[in-house]
Amino acid sequence: MTSFDSPSRARGPLLLDRIWQINWGLVLLLGMIAGVGFAMLYSAAGGSFQPWSEKQMIRFAIGVACLVLVALVDLRVWLRLAYLIYLVAFALLVAVEIRGEIGMGAQRWIDFGFIQIQPSEIMKIALVLALARYFNGLDLDETGRPVLIVVPTLLVLAPAALVLKQPDLGTAIMLMAGGAAVFFIAGVRMWKFGAALGLAAAAVPIAWEFLRDYQKKRVLTFLNPEADPLGAGYHIIQSKIALGSGGVFGKGFLQGTQAHLNFLPEKQTDFIFTMLAEEWGLVGGLTLLGLYALVIAYGFLIALRSRNQFGRILALGVTTTLFLYVFINSAMVMGLLPVVGVPLALVSFGGTAMLTVMFGMGLVVCVYVHRDMEINRQGEAGPE
Repeated sequence: MTSFDSPSRARGPLLLDRIWQINWGLVLLLGMIAGVGFAMLYSAAGGSFQPWSEKQMIRFAIGVACLVLVALVDLRVWLRLAYLIYLVAFALLVAVEIRGEIGMGAQRWIDFGFIQIQPSEIMKIALVLALARYFNGLDLDETGRPVLIVVPTLLVLAPAALVLKQPDLGTAIMLMAGGAAVFFIAGVRMWKFGAALGLAAAAVPIAWEFLRDYQKKRVLTFLNPEADPLGAGYHIIQSKIALGSGGVFGKGFLQGTQAHLNFLPEKQTDFIFTMLAEEWGLVGGLTLLGLYALVIAYGFLIALRSRNQFGRILALGVTTTLFLYVFINSAMVMGLLPVVGVPLALVSFGGTAMLTVMFGMGLVVCVYVHRDMEINRQGEAGPE
């Protein structure tokens, strides 16, 4: 080794090579989606960057830095840290039960003074990481053994139960749906899903008794929103009015009457897609959904390109989580699902959700950067 071939000089080209391998096209798409969010939050504030848009821009900038850092870390490191990250997220969920902050009728946040976080959002990605590590240690035949499915099932149900108790029905549904998607990706037999659905259907009458009154109202309102147009059905009725009034091309930026006259509730968070459709019409709504579709397609292609099982499961799991964000929120504001309080990823105002999604997409990009790495069942890498 010459005096110029020091380890630090060797690491330099490797780091630059990894930065070059980052899928910047995917990062650009995420930026375009976030840009739509900045514009709509600006509109929601009546043509002002305060109080939402400016904060969201800062959070996205931090999120991009987080994405790049996550992507540059060796994929095996995330495999080793998967259970620890899950345990930290689970501990935070328990902490919410002990000293969580109450807002809008739910106990979902922890206030650390300098920052307020929502642990249930963190758990969405932590759960995917933990399940990806677990199933990476099994072969296809072992996933068919019912006894080996007990542990990952508990990994899903334990946080879902805590989140449901907050109460946060939407996030609990996302955790269970995301977990089920990872099970399917890992090769769990279809009859097990059929059995689980049968048990879930049988448990519906019991679960109904444990729902809060407002949650029962949301389900009944979904079935017949006109039954209480000024009460439980108000949100979804106003959302449908705003969606329909936008027409094909919308009323124009800053011209949405339902939003700016405050008929539309939670326009900066859960119902921001409705405001977009009112101001930019069907074309604007489909354009945003098209951007999401491209990101989801990127995620699936990256997963298929990965040569290791952990990377495939991780990328598909995170991408499915992003899909659930988009599907549940858009279907909710259109009246196709009950109102369950799921934000629109990267567009709705919210710090924990923004950083969680960017961290998750950083993991997807990390899979892309290390796509040729071979990782065995023990988490050790072969030659790249």
